[in-house]
Amino acid sequence: MTGERWALGGDLNVARIGYGAMKLTGWPRGDRPARETSLAVLRRAVELGVNHIDTSHYYSRDGVAANELIREALHPYPDDLVIVTKVGALVEGSDIALPPAEMTGLTPDNLRRGIEANLRSLGVDRLDVVNLRMGDLGRGAVSLAAPLETLLALRDEGLIRHLGVSNVTAAEFAQARDIAPIACVQNLYNLARRDDDPLVDACAEAGVAYVPFFPIGGFEPLTAGRVDAVAARHRATVPQVALAWLLARSPNILLIPGTGSPVHLEENVAAGELKLTAEDLAELG
Repeated sequence: MTGERWALGGDLNVARIGYGAMKLTGWPRGDRPARETSLAVLRRAVELGVNHIDTSHYYSRDGVAANELIREALHPYPDDLVIVTKVGALVEGSDIALPPAEMTGLTPDNLRRGIEANLRSLGVDRLDVVNLRMGDLGRGAVSLAAPLETLLALRDEGLIRHLGVSNVTAAEFAQARDIAPIACVQNLYNLARRDDDPLVDACAEAGVAYVPFFPIGGFEPLTAGRVDAVAARHRATVPQVALAWLLARSPNILLIPGTGSPVHLEENVAAGELKLTAEDLAELG
């Protein structure tokens, strides 16, 4: 585990390598590990120094829910554990792909229901960080002002400590900062998908964490060849190189790679010790 830390929201000291719980449920589709394996992965993550876990009450399939696994494995929670969750345009796995006007997850009532569901399933009185997840279609076509103001009111009720935004444009990030203090941005970004380069830099300048989802996915053939070469030099895996590149990209990037495999968990955490050279970074582009 890298010794590098980040003050999420200014007061939550987290290791830069965290853990994403979505894959423990097989949501929205795909395989999932056995329940005992999932619990073991969560406990081992904490043993390895992970103190930032990303989850949501949305991550639930066939009776297997990420929040309930986290609670069973780790409650009562370590004092330094930070659990980040999300609400918004992702109701039952379908809302995210609807036109903006039909995104019921962004209504005040459903945002409150989402917060209450996360509180209940995690067994806490206040959520450390809540990301407002905007939809995929019509990005920028619907204002995030109203849903963010709803979450701000819930924060003022004492139900949320810090707010973040997810799946947003640079303009939406700027708009969000005019409404409320923003602790983090969670967007798609990795070695092969760098559209958010300017937003990563804007977040760094503002002292806001940038948390990429799909941090090790989506390599194009040319990029994959370069990653293979760098991995061979370091006797590392391709995912480890991808994670190390993100850590080198900017000090405000926090990682939440997800896995249901104890072996891959160990490898992901060990990526924090992989230091890429200037030659490596130049080759990766």
